[in-house]
Amino acid sequence: MLTKRIVPCLDIKNGRTVKGVNFVNLRDAGDPVELAAAYSEQGADELVFLDITATGDGRKTTAELVEKVAGKVNIPFTVGGGIKSVQDVYELLHRGADKISINSWAVKEPSVLDELAAQFGSQCVVLAVDAKQIDGQWKVHLVGGKVPTEIDLFDWVQEAESRGAGEILFTSMDHDGSKNGFANEALAKISELVNIPVIASGGAGSMQDFADAFTHGKADAALAASVFHFKEIEIPVLKQELKNQGITIRI
Repeated sequence: MLTKRIVPCLDIKNGRTVKGVNFVNLRDAGDPVELAAAYSEQGADELVFLDITATGDGRKTTAELVEKVAGKVNIPFTVGGGIKSVQDVYELLHRGADKISINSWAVKEPSVLDELAAQFGSQCVVLAVDAKQIDGQWKVHLVGGKVPTEIDLFDWVQEAESRGAGEILFTSMDHDGSKNGFANEALAKISELVNIPVIASGGAGSMQDFADAFTHGKADAALAASVFHFKEIEIPVLKQELKNQGITIRI
């Protein structure tokens, strides 16, 4: 059985780590370089860096900050936010990212998934999907969750896999920052529909929430922000609890 992964997420705005609820009401959570170094030392399996206002502001991800963070970690490092060209991908990988995460660009031009997979390998391409339920249907949202679409979540992840995406990062906007647990029903459906790893995001509030994402949600990795940033959950303690529950995890 593949080892489950614990993934802290750095949501970046104006060079600082921030965290909100349902994608709004952001508050400061600290210096991203310091947080990244701490998570790497504490045993995080991977790190995700999302420049959450880059797309909405019409600018690129802050490459200099990416480079600083990359210099502090020795774990796989995924970067997303504002990526709109192959050149952007080249630059971020050159600055130290191991994988890139794209959302809006892929929805607007799905063929870029084919192109990026061909140029860099599927293992480098993470499709980020922000979705929420509208009239009982999971719909994809763009630009940091601000722009709704008519695209069905489950159809989109299958198309993305067929085009070469190597991983799905699914964030439930309904659960984001709620600390009421992940969207396990939707997670389980995605995991059944695709044969690539699925990262759960949105809703972590307790150690049991992570366990449930792995068991009920069938996720391969679980991402969280505020519970780690504000030290509500310590990564070594979380991993020991998951191991005690019989979940395969790297200690």
